[in-house]
Amino acid sequence: MQLDEFTDNLLETLWRWATTPWLQIGETDLHLARLIGLGLILFFAWWLSSLLERGLHNVAARGKGRAMSSSGIYALTRIIRYAVWIIGTLVGLRYLGLDLTNIALVGGAIGVGIGLGLQNIFSNFISGLILLLEKTLKVGDFVDLQSGVMGRVTEIGMRYTRITTNDLVDIIVPNSEFVNGRVTNWSYDEKYRRIHVPFGVAYGSDKHRVKAAVLEAVAAVPGCITSVPGRQPDVWLTRFGDSSLDFELVVWVEHDLMISPGATHARFMWAIDDQLRQAGVEIPFPQRDLHLRSGSLRVDLGEGQRLHVAGASPRDEEPGPA
Repeated sequence: MQLDEFTDNLLETLWRWATTPWLQIGETDLHLARLIGLGLILFFAWWLSSLLERGLHNVAARGKGRAMSSSGIYALTRIIRYAVWIIGTLVGLRYLGLDLTNIALVGGAIGVGIGLGLQNIFSNFISGLILLLEKTLKVGDFVDLQSGVMGRVTEIGMRYTRITTNDLVDIIVPNSEFVNGRVTNWSYDEKYRRIHVPFGVAYGSDKHRVKAAVLEAVAAVPGCITSVPGRQPDVWLTRFGDSSLDFELVVWVEHDLMISPGATHARFMWAIDDQLRQAGVEIPFPQRDLHLRSGSLRVDLGEGQRLHVAGASPRDEEPGPA
């Protein structure tokens, strides 16, 4: 019986201590128990948003008819997550006693927050919403940014977008860079892309044989478009170089080759070299012409010894010491 009384007294003391007001917000007393309640509300909002996101992904994965693309599902689940977070935050602030009906107060708080250095976070958040709603950038797209970053979009977050390069390096890019800068989306609304592969052969090579050999090299690389009208591969003679005839292979490729430009270029160069060797077409070396004028040059080797070199102009000879 004494233990029960001790336990009741302890709980009553802890509750009294937890509900002792620290300060008052409007007509609401702020104390430890209320802060714990705020934490539980925010945790519930985070848990519910994650649950809804996983549930929608599972429903979309099990659905036989794909009424919405995977990128559309991703955008929808992200917007729902943000909406649940915002609603949970508003409920938590209302639980603390803040009167959210006072729009001027809320707007002033947001303005003060932005003025204190949160403008970048706010800008990136709004930019992320724009990307999700406009769908100009989707998960799975292969992009080339103005800053030089190139890779596949793997995540569009609240503040940043994660770009994964072909070397599996994750680069975190602020969302505002996609809205304010130039972005080249290689797979925005098209599954195919045309690439250019330059190469050169020696002067005197049969250009018709070169073209036939390079087209055979295209057939040896899987993933090329060869039978679609208007998208057949072709070989262009582009320039008479210093030591070579410069050609360019123009070929349409599928998505897997499109998102790995370095490896794709290497595959074509490998296949082109094999086919040109089989066809007996020579790959040129750099050529330079060297002109020697007749005459001789006296070279002083020291200790009275001199060496005369033929083939140099006498004007290049300088008198040595006697």
